[in-house]
Amino acid sequence: MKKVILARISTIKIPGLVSDLVTLGLITDNEISIDGGKVIVSVNVPNKFPGDLEQIKPMIEDKLSGLNEIETLLVVLTSERAPEPVVKPKLRKRPIDAPGADMRPKSAAIPGIRTIIAVASGKGGVGKSTTAVNIALGLRSLGLKTGLLDADIYGPSLPRLMAIDQRPEIKGDRIIPIERYGIKVMSMGFLMQEDNPVIWRGPMVVTALMQMTREVDWGELDVLVLDMPPGTGDAQLTMAQQVPLQGAIIVSTPQDLALIDARKGLKMFKNVDVPIFGIIENMSTFVCPHCGESSDIFGHGGAEEDAKRLGVPFLGAIPLHMDIRENSDLGTPVVVSQADGPHAAIYKNIALKIATRLFPESDDD
Repeated sequence: MKKVILARISTIKIPGLVSDLVTLGLITDNEISIDGGKVIVSVNVPNKFPGDLEQIKPMIEDKLSGLNEIETLLVVLTSERAPEPVVKPKLRKRPIDAPGADMRPKSAAIPGIRTIIAVASGKGGVGKSTTAVNIALGLRSLGLKTGLLDADIYGPSLPRLMAIDQRPEIKGDRIIPIERYGIKVMSMGFLMQEDNPVIWRGPMVVTALMQMTREVDWGELDVLVLDMPPGTGDAQLTMAQQVPLQGAIIVSTPQDLALIDARKGLKMFKNVDVPIFGIIENMSTFVCPHCGESSDIFGHGGAEEDAKRLGVPFLGAIPLHMDIRENSDLGTPVVVSQADGPHAAIYKNIALKIATRLFPESDDD
């Protein structure tokens, strides 16, 4: 199959190039990922590429459109430079932490999406994705049209957390998100096998994120929740700068080691002028399923203390409980599987606080 794909791509002539993409080494069999009918083609475009970047993607899609074996196709351009000029941030005359400092370039709105929020963490393993899923479902329970984008390319969790094993459809040049539990969902995990690693360089990840954000047919949404990758690298900074975020939510466990990284994530958003909606303390305390006693395995209250010290809202504490873990593994989040339970109530209360911040005008209704 790869040989057929390469053969078709090798017939593409890009103006400004002396040869085709395959001969020039911009696409090799290592840049083609095939999983059943799902195909991802990565194009290694050098910094001083003389051709027109805008032409590459549609020309590849056109050449491969006649292959019946391909059900879902994603073409990723891995150029270090963007195909169109990006508005650069203004040069600072004040320190980066100075009030009113402007670090964030103007980002274009996404048609049909009213508001966008990011759920982020300074490090992995704090339950950010589980929290993002239940928050999105909590927003949906308030009657808001909600979407959820898994922006963690290296470790996508939504296929498991939402029990989704189907692939999204592609209509024209738009990807159709999958609907589950009343919300629209998109993840790179829908395009590849669960145990296949994504071995991509930074520019490839950034390009894929922009495609999943802006080339997905989200329709009309009140809010799109971004499940951000952990950390503060290229992908996180690009999403914060190029996506019109209304705010960010930071998820952390209570212990000092996690809070150190959470503060880094919070500071990154502040530095690019994204409002911090608040901090969530996940795995706040362990509730024994047998005796009901509570134990502070990771400590307790650390995130709330940090929120007070940093002057940002504390959105709530979520316990470490078997019901949350088991339902997450089964792909039946507690907000839908135990909608009237105590854990769902916590997530819904957090969602209400977020919705009040997103849509303050609703307070007057």
